[in-house]
Amino acid sequence: MANTKEKLFTEFPPVSTEQWEAVITTDLKGADYERKLVWKTGEGFNVKPYYRAENLADVEFLATEAGEFPFVRGVRNDNTWRVHQTISVECAATANQTALKLLNSGVDSLGFCFCKSCACEVDVDTLLKDIVPTAVELTFCGSNVKGLAALAEKVLAKYADVEKDALRLNFCIDPIMKNLSTEGDFCCKTGDECFDIIAKLVKATADYKHVRVVNVSGSTFSNAGSTIVEELAFTLSAAHEYLVKLMERGLSIDEAARKIRFTFAVTSNYFMEMAKFRAARMLWANIVKTYNPAKNCACKMFAHAVTSSWNQTVYDPYVNMLRGTTEAMSAAIAGVHSLEVLPFDYAFEAPTEFSMRIARNSELLLKYESHFDQVVDPAGGSYFIESLTKNIATEAWALFREIEDKGGYIEAFRSGVIVEKVKASAALKDKNIATRRLILLGANQYPNFTEVADAAISEESVTRKAAEGNVLVPYRGAMAFEAMRLKVDRSGKAPKAFMLTCGSLAMARARAQFSCNFFACAGIRVQDNTFFKSIEEGVEAALASKAEIVVVCASDDDYAEAAPKVKALLGDKAILVVAGAPACAPELEAQGITNFINVKSNVLETLKDYLNKLGI
Repeated sequence: MANTKEKLFTEFPPVSTEQWEAVITTDLKGADYERKLVWKTGEGFNVKPYYRAENLADVEFLATEAGEFPFVRGVRNDNTWRVHQTISVECAATANQTALKLLNSGVDSLGFCFCKSCACEVDVDTLLKDIVPTAVELTFCGSNVKGLAALAEKVLAKYADVEKDALRLNFCIDPIMKNLSTEGDFCCKTGDECFDIIAKLVKATADYKHVRVVNVSGSTFSNAGSTIVEELAFTLSAAHEYLVKLMERGLSIDEAARKIRFTFAVTSNYFMEMAKFRAARMLWANIVKTYNPAKNCACKMFAHAVTSSWNQTVYDPYVNMLRGTTEAMSAAIAGVHSLEVLPFDYAFEAPTEFSMRIARNSELLLKYESHFDQVVDPAGGSYFIESLTKNIATEAWALFREIEDKGGYIEAFRSGVIVEKVKASAALKDKNIATRRLILLGANQYPNFTEVADAAISEESVTRKAAEGNVLVPYRGAMAFEAMRLKVDRSGKAPKAFMLTCGSLAMARARAQFSCNFFACAGIRVQDNTFFKSIEEGVEAALASKAEIVVVCASDDDYAEAAPKVKALLGDKAILVVAGAPACAPELEAQGITNFINVKSNVLETLKDYLNKLGI
């Protein structure tokens, strides 16, 4: 009888790291290992092309399970999460009707947002009519601290007869992020007044196990262009500030920590986002543990995730459905308390019933058809994910300590250091988008060639707001390309770029495809062509098309002869562009051929220049 405990593949000899590296070096054929295979992230560390067990030799948290300190693998021993959607409250009755529809559509976590009104003015009975409080988690958010505190008192009074442990309520009071960080100062007369209000509310809800009154809006950093490490470090620093302020007002670490909720953004950086949540739980657990709580449950992070608005595009908006789905996957695999997938039209209009349905169904599909809620920490044990978790935690902890050394979040923010760091990270992302090192589908790569902005897309929705003072300003990475394209769409003109394909067929086609994508990113109509047998035929067709731009698409070897010939035949009837970076470029420039596009081009600035030449 065979030994059922015999390990598989024992007949194969082990392969050492040195042997792997030798094979890789051979396959690279002299190419630079670091440049070809090492991912240089913006997070402060590099990612190797592969990981092995030896890379986890010094990782201390590997032996812990889900539900065990420091909660890397999760705060529970299951992977359920709540499907969350937010309703903007302008009319209590309308918001209530929307809420009831959502509750019958799979949502079990409702958010009421008071962005345009004060929460203190709402009719709570009308807003919450027919909503069974024990069947759903309710979240209330806004930027007015006093208003939300007053609302909390009303809601708790309404549900005074409900068993306290059965209520799941979140009052997202966050003066540090919602006011100081994004508006420049606290909404109360002083920060102390804000913290006094929060401390009073913490004491009033001490007997409510599932009522939280502070929300640390870490998504603010991500949506302002920060790195993942910065989002994590600054969010933890702001949360620690709340702990300190509440303990200064006589609350214990257990009382303070249990009332804090976190909101993180989830970007399309798929594996890195998984590792971020795992690292976040570990770091927060260690921060709270430092204050010697009576029970380790006070160290558990209560994390809500929302898909990124920074990644969304207003052109080709259905791609946002795909972004939201992969981002939701990251959060679900990482393990979160609740998750909100933003509707695909969130960036440019009030979400429609259709976009809201698709957003929540993305989560429901992950639950009921893909069974993501059936496995706890499925990424756990992966050499890659565990290494990312360790690296993100290390870098975030170092940055957290740096902020603490400056006196904590509030002092560091007032000094300008936090905004300065986020702006630097955002500027690098902007540069990478402009040069296509960072791809946003539909915006700076593979645009929909025939799309023209409809009335829903306004100039405001594609215009980045200027920062007034020392504040964090959310924006979207695609805005610069979208603003340029909208200008073309609303110009009343229809500029065209004609692909003059000649010489080597293979290179001509490859460069024509590259050039079509290049010019279509500005809303310039493109006319692709399979191949022209002669330069004369190509120029004749180009002139007949009345294109303002003619792009010569050929091989590098063809350009020395083809480009000058096209220029001579074309004259000044169109802008001549050469697709590529041929060795003969200096010779061509000497002949007056000065326009070149290639993979190293700054796509954004180059397209702006062409539009300027076209008078747009």
